[in-house]
Amino acid sequence: MSWHVIAPLLVALVTAVLTLVLRAWPRIQVAASVAGVVGYVAAVAGSVWTVVLGPTAPGVAVYQVGNWPAPFGITLVLDGLSAFMLTIAASLGLASMLFSVRYMIAENQRVYYHPLFHLLLVGVSGAFLTGDLFNLFVWFEVMLIVSYVFVAFYGTELATAASFRYLTMNVFGSALMLVAVGGLYAATGTLNMADMARRLADPAAYGVDPAPVVGLSALLLAVFALKAGLVPFQFWVPAAYTTAPPPVTAMFAGVTKKVGMYAVVRLYFTVFAAGSVSADVPGIAGTSPLAFLAPVLGAMAIASIAVGAFGAVGQDRLEGVFAYSSIGQVGFIALPIAVAAAAGPAGTLRRVAIAAALVYAFHHALTKGLLFLSAAVVKDAVGTDDLRNLGGLAGRSPVLAGAVLIGLLSLVGIPPLIGFFGKFLTFDAAVRGLGFGPGALSALALAASLIGAVLTILYATRVWVGGFWGPKTPAVEVAAADSGQIAVVAALAAVVVLVGVGFDPVYRFAETAANAAVDSEAYVDAVGLGGGGGR
Repeated sequence: MSWHVIAPLLVALVTAVLTLVLRAWPRIQVAASVAGVVGYVAAVAGSVWTVVLGPTAPGVAVYQVGNWPAPFGITLVLDGLSAFMLTIAASLGLASMLFSVRYMIAENQRVYYHPLFHLLLVGVSGAFLTGDLFNLFVWFEVMLIVSYVFVAFYGTELATAASFRYLTMNVFGSALMLVAVGGLYAATGTLNMADMARRLADPAAYGVDPAPVVGLSALLLAVFALKAGLVPFQFWVPAAYTTAPPPVTAMFAGVTKKVGMYAVVRLYFTVFAAGSVSADVPGIAGTSPLAFLAPVLGAMAIASIAVGAFGAVGQDRLEGVFAYSSIGQVGFIALPIAVAAAAGPAGTLRRVAIAAALVYAFHHALTKGLLFLSAAVVKDAVGTDDLRNLGGLAGRSPVLAGAVLIGLLSLVGIPPLIGFFGKFLTFDAAVRGLGFGPGALSALALAASLIGAVLTILYATRVWVGGFWGPKTPAVEVAAADSGQIAVVAALAAVVVLVGVGFDPVYRFAETAANAAVDSEAYVDAVGLGGGGGR
């Protein structure tokens, strides 16, 4: 077993407990919280290098909790896909925590902000590392509990209403997920993902009836779409994003939303695609979870791009613009995943499309994190983020304005920023699919991407012209932004530029993650379940 697998999870959990114990000593608590996030980043970096990216890295590492062998015990797996997602969480987690120290007032930090922040990292890390379906449900619940408290954090009427709406929708989603997990256990006899993959790859050998899997996978897709905020499950997003503390909103948009998309990729391509599940089952011949995923997720993605973009255009507050934009941007992540589902397992299109989705997810995390934190700086300095009361911020705070401009340009897709490569690879995946099996879906994806890109230019221009260009308003004239907050957003803007300029290693990492996602055999063998045999 490899301790590298569990290191990020342990660091986040120990820090959560430590900051709770230190709540009576706020300065020490803050110091421990920052040290914990730095430790989390170090643990992720060390684990990713040792297991996935290093010259002698095995590619996959497994930790069996309590030394119980799979599929009987709790299995944690670190491979290219989970490593890529943990890197996203570590990158934005560090920026959000450093921003929190300068933004959150001492009274809010002292009581429960820091323990909850690290518990959010615990839930995210567990979801990325877990090797069985039931524990994926458990980690989702950890994220739900923490997120609910953060949405209700300020205790206002709007925050209370938003948290109730968020809790209601997600509790319903949790119940649906539990039904699906139970159904999959009844159908396959296991909840271990690797074990389920090998059983579905050869159902006759294990006495498995794969027929119910298509319907149960549809239930899971609804749950994951809810977690990701895809249309038609996007209603909780704007209110939750505008009432939670801004550093947490950056984490919601940049990290927790990605957990839903990660779960889609992991389950549909690593587990359900292990043997073209149910392709030859009488009565449902020609169907499979992937065949279902392609049109349904494609429709959700296209609708999300439209709803998010048009919603962002109509907003007057920076937080509102970026909240609706997040709905549309997640649609851009889902589109290439739908193309990958429509593509056959042979060839490179499936891997290319998944890599495109991962690059876009990385871009969205960095860029949207930057923009949400920048909106918080504006609101803290000016007293409002309403575009009707802003103007001339570029003259008042050029460093802040420069960081926002970089974020907006990346969101639009201007080279050499990371957003350009995200947009380009999404278009590339759609174009590649035009001449193959997913031709019709790829054509729709390409059209939706182009329309969404134009609308992104529209609302990005409106934000820049309305908030940062032109004469200073009276409120802006006397505004004084916090230098520490500006330093964090400036550093994040620099990362957006540097990741774009040095994009090649990022793409190679995304390719490694995509290969891991579709290599079911390697995943099964790493868990120790290769070579057949029943439970």
